[in-house]
Amino acid sequence: MAHYPTKKIEAIVNRYLNSGLSIRAFADQEGISKSTLYTWSRKFNNNQDMTMTTQYSSEQRFTFVLETATLSETELSQYCREKGLYPQQIKQWKVGFIEGDKQLAKPSDKRDKKRIKELEKELHRKEKALAETAALLVLRKKYNALFSLDEEL
Repeated sequence: MAHYPTKKIEAIVNRYLNSGLSIRAFADQEGISKSTLYTWSRKFNNNQDMTMTTQYSSEQRFTFVLETATLSETELSQYCREKGLYPQQIKQWKVGFIEGDKQLAKPSDKRDKKRIKELEKELHRKEKALAETAALLVLRKKYNALFSLDEEL
């Protein structure tokens, strides 16, 4: 376990807050654990750390991101003052939504492809069974037709 000097920790936290990256992405980039970065950001209490995000639901955060998407820096600051937010929070939320979307899209695509392949395989098997059943019914009708003809003669 590495021990970092206080100044280095503060520099890392400041870079994190200014990076706009999610806590996970930045921690991976720096080679430190997510919980360590979270603890450090709470320790330095820059009022922009992740403790502020817990009071809003993801829908509220998404609404804030949408409402501020077209605002300039000045307008964003004004909006944040009115709502009791920090511009850095909104930037972090935006990045988090973008990264979350990318992370969710990849596995679901793989799952969807796998599921489609399984369903196509099952459909093909059922089509073969249906064709076999239809053929047996036709043969049975022909057999019954021939057999009943023999009885009439």
